[in-house]
Amino acid sequence: MLTALDRQQINETLARHAHVVDEDRPDLLGEVFTTDATYDMTRSGMGAFQGIDAMRAAAERMSAAGVAPLSHFVTNVVITETGASTASVRSKGLMIMRDGGLHAVVYDDGVELHDGRWLIASRVISPVAAATADVG
Repeated sequence: MLTALDRQQINETLARHAHVVDEDRPDLLGEVFTTDATYDMTRSGMGAFQGIDAMRAAAERMSAAGVAPLSHFVTNVVITETGASTASVRSKGLMIMRDGGLHAVVYDDGVELHDGRWLIASRVISPVAAATADVG
């Protein structure tokens, strides 16, 4: 059973990811991801990455190209226990882009307890598209 401390640590892992990315510190991705984690941004047209090294390289490319978000905000976190040391996490994200744009996404994460720390083992990012109003 997930304890209140587990839930707090999982939330902190999500927040730490935002800080690591916003501070352009791909060298610290190992503090929030398992070494073999998957990071899937295919729904955003940016591909999928397997493992810390691939994620670091992708983050460095995005930063060098000026397309990495400037600031991440993670909200509406819902954690569901899936095993003795695993959980699924669904949250919403807002990203302020360098050009001033604002993007909304849904994060679907699988997290695992490793050596007393909750780490992201898989992440799928899905953009939130605005519905068009039919005012007919």
